[in-house]
Amino acid sequence: MEDRTQQEQASPAVRARVQGSFDSQGLMAHLGAHLTHIGPGRVHIVLPARPEVTQQHGYVHAGATSAIADSAGGYAALTLLDEESDVLTVEYKINLLAPAAGDHLEAIGTVLKPGRTLTVCRLEVYGVQSDGSGKLVANGQQTLIRANRPAE
Repeated sequence: MEDRTQQEQASPAVRARVQGSFDSQGLMAHLGAHLTHIGPGRVHIVLPARPEVTQQHGYVHAGATSAIADSAGGYAALTLLDEESDVLTVEYKINLLAPAAGDHLEAIGTVLKPGRTLTVCRLEVYGVQSDGSGKLVANGQQTLIRANRPAE
C-alpha cells in the first residue's frame, strides 16, 4: 500500500457525484464501508472488521471482501466518465490470497484501461492492522460497461 497523502484527488464535482452514488448503496451502508479516497481512475473503500461481516473463523467474509472490491473498481471507472454516465459491472474475477484479517480492509480500485463502452480495472484488497501495516488479501480484475445515468 502506498501513502495516500501523495495521491491526486478528483475534482470536487466528481467527488460529490461518486460520494452521492456510494451513499445510496444499501449494501455498502449495511456493511459499514466508507470511501477514503476518490481520485481520477482510483478509489479506496475501507471496511471496518466487526463481527457482522465475518465468517465462521472470524475473518472478514469473502462476500464482503468481494463487494468492496467490486464497488472500488466501479467507482474508479465512474471518476473518468461524464456526469450523464453510470457504470455496471459486466464481470469480475477475484483471488482470495490470504485470510482477510486486520483492523479493517481497504479495497483499491484502479482503472487499467478506460473506454467509451468498456473499462477494465485492477482490484486489490488489503488487511490493515491498527499500526497501519497491511497485507494483500485479495486481488482481481473487473470489466465495467458504461450506461446512461437513470433520470431522477
